[in-house]
Amino acid sequence: MLDTPAPTAAAADPTDAAMLRVDAVIRERLASRVALIDQISRYIIGAGGKRIRPRLVLLFSEALGFAGPERYELAAIVEFIHTATLLHDDVVDESALRRGRATANAMFGNAASVLVGDFLYSRAFQMMVSVNRMRVLEVLADATNVIAEGEVLQLMNMHDPDLAVDDYLRVIRFKTAKLFEASARLGAVLAEAPAALEESCAEFGRSLGTAFQLVDDLLDYEGNSSELGKNVGDDLREGKPTLPLLLAMERSGTADRALIRHAIEHGELQKLPEILAIVRGTGALDATRDAAEGEARKASAVLDALPPSRAREALLELCARSIHRSS
Repeated sequence: MLDTPAPTAAAADPTDAAMLRVDAVIRERLASRVALIDQISRYIIGAGGKRIRPRLVLLFSEALGFAGPERYELAAIVEFIHTATLLHDDVVDESALRRGRATANAMFGNAASVLVGDFLYSRAFQMMVSVNRMRVLEVLADATNVIAEGEVLQLMNMHDPDLAVDDYLRVIRFKTAKLFEASARLGAVLAEAPAALEESCAEFGRSLGTAFQLVDDLLDYEGNSSELGKNVGDDLREGKPTLPLLLAMERSGTADRALIRHAIEHGELQKLPEILAIVRGTGALDATRDAAEGEARKASAVLDALPPSRAREALLELCARSIHRSS
């Protein structure tokens, strides 16, 4: 099990006040003379979310002693990039529900969602230039490129029941963990930390992002729609061969393996109850959670490189929360 305590409701997050400043930047930078851009941007941003990526920028900045206003701008930038990926993802995946509400593509159409995602990407790059730090541009330009590669890799892997676990993990590290990594690294860049310490912060982000996605994939088979804010079984409907399914096939007999293969190949939900039973019965969910806990442990260990602070404690708490969650 993860060697950090389970999170408590009373745990204080030192970024709560700073996030109000970030929200103000987000509202200001969302402004557009095109009404539909305003409407869709505010719809998707207004849906809320965990805001983990901007919090990583703030927490690593604080942990390393940087208190300048640039941290609010960078925190807003990573949220814009993340939001743009969500808009594009929902179109590609034909999703209808996110965070308990209709997706932007379901509300406004695919074309508008893609174009507003492009607006958020380009606005993020305008904001990067305003920070006037070449290293910031390098980190975020690299991250957006790798994320795009991850999206294409995932598209190539759809409906492939023979996907290797290493190839599945590669998609996670490109598509999800890369922005976590960049967010953590940016705090070190702002603080002008030594290269080795910057890399440690990036390692934290990679491991936390991987843990976070593994739990997301786990919850698609053991969560419930009201808590998740999306439909259980969406990954299977989209033909995504995630770790719970890959492990269940490894551990199943011929008939059950064939059932899962067919469902992945055809994106079929008709047999979802039977597949859920197989995934649970083979211990694939426990194994997926173990893998997530292993990544969270790696992230926690990296924090030894940081000086003691309330920000470091909040980062440790974040590792625990990435595992002990239901949405």
